[in-house]
Amino acid sequence: MRNFSESLCNEIEQKVESIKNKTSGDTIEYCYQAIIIIKDGLEKLRLFFSEQINIEAKDEIEFFKSIKPKLTSKLIFFNELYNIERNKPGSASKALKKYYNKELKKREDFFSENHELYKYYNNGHQHLDNLYFSRSCQDIKFSVDSYYFNADKNFSTLYDYRIALLIANKDLQKYLMETIKILKKSECSGSSDSLSLKWTGSKVGIIELIYALHSEGVFNNGSSEIREIAYSFGKIFNVEIGQFHRTFYEICARKSERTKFLNSLKENLLKRMEQSDE
Repeated sequence: MRNFSESLCNEIEQKVESIKNKTSGDTIEYCYQAIIIIKDGLEKLRLFFSEQINIEAKDEIEFFKSIKPKLTSKLIFFNELYNIERNKPGSASKALKKYYNKELKKREDFFSENHELYKYYNNGHQHLDNLYFSRSCQDIKFSVDSYYFNADKNFSTLYDYRIALLIANKDLQKYLMETIKILKKSECSGSSDSLSLKWTGSKVGIIELIYALHSEGVFNNGSSEIREIAYSFGKIFNVEIGQFHRTFYEICARKSERTKFLNSLKENLLKRMEQSDE
């Protein structure tokens, strides 16, 4: 059982990593595709587990304490991250930092509320494993998640989902702290002079430009994420970028002339070159 599970998890991680490279820093699209991959993997794990006969108690506990939560936590992580990034405010530094700090506070509150379970799991304790991670224990007075009432009891225990939440929130906490650090770093590297430049073109136009430059990989040898570039543009040109992912999808949905702003840039530059030649 362990061999199959580890092989499946490695396969999923490779697929998710491949998607990360293909989506080129588009966090929302990356999360969306990762969710599809992980959901499919979790279903394969469920089917495999359902075919096992006469599972020993220690193997069942290991499965619901370590194996299943590892995969479930990834699904929770990407789903939460998808919603965090989709609903974030415009590019103003103060609003973004406030938003991410609020999300970080939610994770801190979660760990505070689940301090005893986190300590139990993190310290490798085992004395409550039969209660937490065995399907033979179905006493709802010990349950902490409403999720459990709708869960497949043949593929769930009282606490395997809660452990997955712990792992996912730890990863989200790390992501949020790094994102806040990037915002602070950008603030420190910026200058007050940059605010003298104000973008007066269309918001759709600047988003076309941001995605074009990101696709070309012209910042930090192509390693910069789209959100970093969008934030920097918003700060430098004193403009609220807003939910640029959503705007980009609207651009993609255009029936004609998807790159309207970029085409206009090219045409006007060529005209200027021609005038210069004259």
